Amino acid sequence: MSSNPSAEGIRLQKVLSQAGVASRRAAEDLIDQGRVSVDGEVVREQGRRVDPLTAVIHVDGVRVNVRDDRVYLALNKPRGVHSTMEDDQGRPCVGDYLRGRTERLFHVGRLDADTEGLLLLTNDGELAHRLMHPSYEVRKTYLAEVPAPVGRDVGRTLRQGIMLEDGPVKVDSFKLVDNYGHRALVEVVIHEGRKHIVRRMLAEVGYPVQSLVRTRIADVALGNQRPGSIRALNRAEVGSLYGAVGL
Repeated sequence: MSSNPSAEGIRLQKVLSQAGVASRRAAEDLIDQGRVSVDGEVVREQGRRVDPLTAVIHVDGVRVNVRDDRVYLALNKPRGVHSTMEDDQGRPCVGDYLRGRTERLFHVGRLDADTEGLLLLTNDGELAHRLMHPSYEVRKTYLAEVPAPVGRDVGRTLRQGIMLEDGPVKVDSFKLVDNYGHRALVEVVIHEGRKHIVRRMLAEVGYPVQSLVRTRIADVALGNQRPGSIRALNRAEVGSLYGAVGL
């Protein structure tokens, strides 16, 4: 019998166990309960063999990453760091934080050098492409420090939409988080990906951004992650990103 997994496949319950979904015994229970699907088909028989390199597996409707060669990371990009893997001018860049890693990783979208916060890094090309493509309308959340006071009509104006030099734009949501002296903190949720879009939009309505942090992409949150630190996304976070783009 060949030992080549791609030729024969690996038992589904073993694949689920290795992916951290559940113990092998608990994975068998999930299969018995009809909670596991492979390539869109609910699997109920035990011993089903799958190829982890090609199979699309869902548990309770959430896609499970079963490939051990896939990497999903969250970087809290500090201010002053450029969203490139190398910088020909020797400026600090994202690639500086990946020294020693053997995978060929790339960043999902960009943050300008003056913007801090969540930047996803992966070698999953299909997921990255969809997360960046405007047709999937993946929401990003930002906290922006702006001059105070913030007028009561600003949120309504931004939700209804404004015109910039490269076309109309509107936010998904806007709220005032805090006021302190001459400055205010506002939260902006937007699925746009145009360059400097949050800064340009707020400046257009009279609130130039003094500092900007991206705190969330879809359901993946920055939380209390330290600036400059990298962490691996957990299984639920990866599944939520798949779900956000229909994978």
